[in-house]
Amino acid sequence: MIRKIISSLCLLFSLVSLAQEGTSSPYSFYGIGDVRFKGTIESRSMGGVQVEQDSIHINLDNPASFSNLKLTTFTVGGTYNLTSLKNDSGSEKAKRTTFDYLAVGLPMGKLGIGFGLIPYSSVGYKINSYSDAEGEISSRDYANGGVNKAFFAASYKFLPNLSVGANVDYNFGRVETTNLTFVNGVNTGSREINRADLSGVNFNFGAMYQAKLNKKLRLYSSLSYKLESKLASDNSRNLAVVTTTNGVDFSAVESADEEKFHDRLTLPSELKFGLGIGQSKKWLIGAQIVSASQGDLANTYNASSNVSYEKAMKYSVGGYFIPNYNSFTNYFKRIVYRAGLKYEETGLVVNSQSIKDKGVSLGFGLPITGSFSNVNLGFEFGKRGTTAAGLVQENYLKLSVGLSFNDRWFVKRKFD
Repeated sequence: MIRKIISSLCLLFSLVSLAQEGTSSPYSFYGIGDVRFKGTIESRSMGGVQVEQDSIHINLDNPASFSNLKLTTFTVGGTYNLTSLKNDSGSEKAKRTTFDYLAVGLPMGKLGIGFGLIPYSSVGYKINSYSDAEGEISSRDYANGGVNKAFFAASYKFLPNLSVGANVDYNFGRVETTNLTFVNGVNTGSREINRADLSGVNFNFGAMYQAKLNKKLRLYSSLSYKLESKLASDNSRNLAVVTTTNGVDFSAVESADEEKFHDRLTLPSELKFGLGIGQSKKWLIGAQIVSASQGDLANTYNASSNVSYEKAMKYSVGGYFIPNYNSFTNYFKRIVYRAGLKYEETGLVVNSQSIKDKGVSLGFGLPITGSFSNVNLGFEFGKRGTTAAGLVQENYLKLSVGLSFNDRWFVKRKFD
């Protein structure tokens, strides 16, 4: 049954992830868009902390985790985003529904492998500049697309408490931006469409170690490093004279030859280190720090003199609590209760302002009776950006749902 679910959802996710508009942020104009959180609902609900060697949940953050799985695990997740955007002149609201990840983990003794598809970045905004005065110039800018990541990971358990692993990611996607400029009271204007087809490969290495501190307590640690990599961008630009009869729908009446050019972007290297302490199947509290080098993400069509990139940092603290994981009489005692905090310097600098992201998260892991599978709910509240220097502040609420199915594969039948 789980095989049919995986096959159907893999096909659906592949189609939807390429077409979805995963953000409403004006900051997604820069670079390759908003870089999405790489992890499951379970880890997002703990502020991004992913340090435990879990046997029934996939860890998308560290490839060394797959050798710790005891059952074949399939996980998929999605998020409903509510965002309030404001600056000195006004405010707007936006909402988006996105697929966040799809992954499969296969245990094979000391070896574990994993593969899946994750949206890496998203571009999506609509910005209108209107004027009621006759003869004033107005413009409309909108965009969609992003970069997706297909990955394959392998992990090996060298010691009972030590696992190492590596994964290769194939990044691919398309970003399309459109600008309409027109003079109020005139039925013709100009249109510029930029397309960027992006592709590239990157590698990630990781290790996870745990140690017994006493009969109950365990120390967990996680270390991973992503190499700096290149992202090829095949760009095209189309300029056209357009006309309208209603001020809303535009049609081209004259189009220039399409320009084509090539660019190479640099995805930053990334070092992650986390520590946690807890009691197995009872509670955990941990912290994680992520440091990323300065990337070179400005493309030909979105480079700007008031935008630059710097080193990025992220700090997370979080954990979980299970009242009684094997309670037969009280379902609520088997629920996993999660919470976390995060603070992130995203690496994007606009108008000399570093764009920061702060958030608090809560979550619940709801076990499916009679199995090791579970449904995970997550809630994240946060703020990104600032209204200083003419910028936009985003206050967001994210409601996430993740499914984690577990089954035993590759078991030789004793009876036919």
